[in-house]
Amino acid sequence: MKLLSHVVRVSACALALASTAALAAVNLPQLNIDTTQTSVSGLSSGGFMAVQLHVGYSATFKKGAGIVAGGPFYCAEGSITNATGRCMASPAGIPTSTLVNTTNSWASAGSIDPVANLQNSKVYLFSGSIDSTVKQGVMDALKTYYNSFVPAANVVYKNNIAAEHAMITDDYGSSCSTKGSPYINNCNFDLAGAILAHLYGTLNARNNGTLPAGNFVEFNQSQFITNHGMAPTGWAYIPQACTSGTQCRLHVVLHGCQQNVTLVQQQYVRNTGYNRWADTNNMVMLYPQTSTAATNSCWDWWGYDSANYSKKSGPQMAAIKAMVDQVSAGSVTPPPPPPASLPAPTNVSVSNATASAMTVNWSAVSGAASYNVYRNNNKANALPVTALNFTDTGLTTATAYSWTVKAADANGAEGTASAAVNGTTTGTPPPPPATCYTASNYSHTMAGRAYALYGYTYANGSNQSMGLWNIYATTTLKMTGTNYYVIGTCP
Repeated sequence: MKLLSHVVRVSACALALASTAALAAVNLPQLNIDTTQTSVSGLSSGGFMAVQLHVGYSATFKKGAGIVAGGPFYCAEGSITNATGRCMASPAGIPTSTLVNTTNSWASAGSIDPVANLQNSKVYLFSGSIDSTVKQGVMDALKTYYNSFVPAANVVYKNNIAAEHAMITDDYGSSCSTKGSPYINNCNFDLAGAILAHLYGTLNARNNGTLPAGNFVEFNQSQFITNHGMAPTGWAYIPQACTSGTQCRLHVVLHGCQQNVTLVQQQYVRNTGYNRWADTNNMVMLYPQTSTAATNSCWDWWGYDSANYSKKSGPQMAAIKAMVDQVSAGSVTPPPPPPASLPAPTNVSVSNATASAMTVNWSAVSGAASYNVYRNNNKANALPVTALNFTDTGLTTATAYSWTVKAADANGAEGTASAAVNGTTTGTPPPPPATCYTASNYSHTMAGRAYALYGYTYANGSNQSMGLWNIYATTTLKMTGTNYYVIGTCP
């Protein structure tokens, strides 16, 4: 996928920075990180990956995300055609409602974290008005997508700067309208500072002086993943206070295509503006790196490395999560939760059962500002519920569930959980997943999945031709019924 030009023009500044590289990579240290304050941001393919991390690991990236020239979660749906088409050049084709439904379905299945985690996070969106690589309509679709999970007051969308496809700063890079390596443009706007200020609130003034060289750390990325389009090492900026036991916050920064250290040296790591804010606000900046073996050195947001690229099981996703876990492994004892101040809702019941939804009802609790509904002990609503009922969707056909309800005050503090109420969706249980067998045509016949006739092999049931009957021809058969096989694969 070609998000950025293949032409890499290395500036003299970048060459100078290369000479200051760390002497040797080290393992990421375990620091005292406030795990309620972890966030992520990224540009282009890094923007798409930042959305994947924010949504997929919403229990980890609780503070929120900053997205520059990215797009909705699972926008490509595993297709390079979708990635380069609707997710970059033709945004009118983005099926936002379908992507929202997929998100809810995957969260219900546990493939990603519960979407309810997103309601307390913040999102900063940036799109250059002349971005010719990821059209502004793609970011418009991302805003629409986030509207389903994040309160509108928590989302900022900056789209009125005539910037090309780049990470923009207020004092470093090419001219604002330039499209080319290193894809860092000086637009007289401190985008890194704007992202961090929205996510974290008022910040101390940034350090505009020379940052301590010892705070830049090259770390052993191979500790978390080998290959899968990721480099052997990554980078971090760790303020001195954070290495001395002070509790700090963590922000993950993801470069775009053609922007890893191999191609633009440390320009993205050192010159995008994040570290100056990190230095005076006790923030650790983590810069994972792709390798040049990755397609166009991009992060995987369309499936070039794994079909599970946007789920928690995706190799790059899991690796970055493991980095966050390690650097956050310093022991911090959270304060005990406040005592419940609101009583449990009463008269909880279920109604209007369908094959994929159920309505939960309850009586009002005095002093409650909103309510939260829990399905099988997992929060089901993304945004606070102000009515006395909630329709839980994305359920599995003919399946039993249990719900409880908690009242919440104006600050979001929850009271005691209600008694559980049980219900079962309607319809016929789905058939069991298909089973696939990959073997030689000879082995298929010996196992009773196929038969041989005049030197050729045919699948039992469907009678599909599988080719020559020998030990060299290999076929995958999918069992779709009793002694009924078709040529195909299982997901």
